[in-house]
Amino acid sequence: MFRKTLLKLSILLLAATTMLTACGGNNSANTLGESSGGNAAQGGAKEVSFTIGYASGDPATKKAIADTVKKFMEINPHIKIKDLSETTSSAYLDWLKTKDAVGEFPDLVEMRDTEVFADAGKIVELPADLLDLFDSPPEVDGKVWNAPLQVNAPQGIIYSKKAYADAGITELPKTYDEFIEIQEKLKATGISPIVVGGKDIFHMGFWVNKFLIDAVYVEDPDWNSKRTAQQVSFTDEKVVQAMTDFKELFQKYVDKGWLSTGDNQTASILVSGKAAQLYSGTWMFTQIAEADPNFEFGFYAVPDREGKINVIGLPSPAGWSISTEASADADKVEAIKQFIRFFFEPENYSKYLASINAIPATKAEVTYETSEQMQVALDLIADPNVNKSLAINNWWGDNLIPPQFRNWYYKLLQELVVKDGDVKDYMKQADTEYDNQVKANAM
Repeated sequence: MFRKTLLKLSILLLAATTMLTACGGNNSANTLGESSGGNAAQGGAKEVSFTIGYASGDPATKKAIADTVKKFMEINPHIKIKDLSETTSSAYLDWLKTKDAVGEFPDLVEMRDTEVFADAGKIVELPADLLDLFDSPPEVDGKVWNAPLQVNAPQGIIYSKKAYADAGITELPKTYDEFIEIQEKLKATGISPIVVGGKDIFHMGFWVNKFLIDAVYVEDPDWNSKRTAQQVSFTDEKVVQAMTDFKELFQKYVDKGWLSTGDNQTASILVSGKAAQLYSGTWMFTQIAEADPNFEFGFYAVPDREGKINVIGLPSPAGWSISTEASADADKVEAIKQFIRFFFEPENYSKYLASINAIPATKAEVTYETSEQMQVALDLIADPNVNKSLAINNWWGDNLIPPQFRNWYYKLLQELVVKDGDVKDYMKQADTEYDNQVKANAM
């Protein structure tokens, strides 16, 4: 059952935040001038409007943000926010680039590829008077560009307790080989062991990065920069083994319809009993509970072959950013800043966090009801013995990969599985494409 307990997350995460202090302090200069007219809400309620854009592929996140926007406009009727977000199967980066190309780049935008858009001059630094809201927000080139929506949370296996019981599984795996043994037991019962929403390219990243983190990033967080310098290769033994494990998992244990299954279909497939497991993030907990309140499920991080637990959990420069174009309008900037403060007020922020089971990024204490599954995620973040890392495209600075490479690589791996390709040959293609994209970006 989806049992709830009240947790003071800021206290529980105290141990974790000491580990998540990479990327420097908060000494960024404010590139945005203060509005000469002061706060519009306090100066005669001058009419002002701005646009907003965010990744809306996850229904729970879309609703959480849309609800906050609606509430803000009800309290501040003089401020109009136009939501440009669309739910599509396109990658969010591609959607943003399309919006930019047609002159509709959002005034306030959820930024995930911060360095790409900062280098392109599309966003400005976060105003200095907003920095104190957050604990050590990550910096790019010594500057803070984002109001972080949350701390990166671990991903792992969300499993049906009934399916595990029916297969005679009484213990969670302590090694990756034990995890594979569980897949064999599930498969023997006639159920699809794992559902994957491969129709949405971002969903591929969950499994891809599980294997890359285990094989590469835990041991060498600077692997991306070395790949850019051609000092390491996708054909290296550890990477080839990781992608071989990925290929075998998909061919043997993933539901056969994975390539035509959308991410938003995975919860219903899991609760219906058509599949036993889903590898995803904490934002899915609420969706699963809403799909079937009586569905009993658990959550755990999949260990590597040596029994080590390695998860996504480091901070990265992502969150609300203000566009350069919007920054030229002082009234618009003040309205945006007012919305950001409203979004992160504990009463409002707690509702956002609770709806997607997220970890707070603010200094202020935030309390919300959370589940036993979320407690597992919190324990993983707080455990110093659990290795924390990032996904291939979430690194920055010298470790930033070419912005288009992530989606290209995920599609390459889809083809690898479907065509039963030779892993090393496909990794040679990855090296060639990576180098070509690096050269193209340097021009």
